[in-house]
Amino acid sequence: MFKIMLIEDDVSLFGEIKDRLTQWSYKVYGIGDFGNVMEEFTSVNPDLVVIDIQLPKFDGFHWCRMIRTYSNVPIIFLSSRDHPTDMVMSMQLGADDFIQKPFHFDVLIAKIQAILRRVYNYNVTEQTSLKTWNGATIDYEKNTVEKSETTLELTKNEMYILKILVEHKNSIVSREEIIKSLWDDSRFVSDNTLTVNVNRLRKRLGEIGLGSHIETKVGQGYLAKEVDAFHG
Repeated sequence: MFKIMLIEDDVSLFGEIKDRLTQWSYKVYGIGDFGNVMEEFTSVNPDLVVIDIQLPKFDGFHWCRMIRTYSNVPIIFLSSRDHPTDMVMSMQLGADDFIQKPFHFDVLIAKIQAILRRVYNYNVTEQTSLKTWNGATIDYEKNTVEKSETTLELTKNEMYILKILVEHKNSIVSREEIIKSLWDDSRFVSDNTLTVNVNRLRKRLGEIGLGSHIETKVGQGYLAKEVDAFHG
């Protein structure tokens, strides 16, 4: 998972950008102290930086200079100012791109993906092992679910059940379908075995506040609920 440091003092805009990037399975880090950006930068060691020009204490140009003395990490500038010298200055300082506010979020995402492909030889369309669900990032290969700095390690059966439900989110998946998918032959698995696995999965997800999002539909099966706020 790529780490993106978002250096933006507008709380509302920061939240919007973070939500969009999270939906694309990026890990987003903010800044707690705008007077000490470098300490937080070196701690996170991000794969890409998105930074506003107008910031408290020191502007984005200052921090770009500081970052460039330490790292060649890709940098994208954001700015509400439309003077050409800002763009020229950004490029001269080593920025990779410049986006003027207001901007469409799809443009920002596209530019980030293009830079990541170029710098890290990464193909976004091949990121099939990751899935975002209700603000959590599911890694099918590692059998992990991550949300709000907490990472859960699931068993293979728990992850397989979660994958089936999430791939059919907001739709009921029958118990028979899950059993056949998980064990290939339902004759060798009791209903109780599935119930135990689902209850265990729900309990684990409860550790990150998502236990209630796995719903039991009596006589029908199970459903993975997706909250509208996280639809992308």
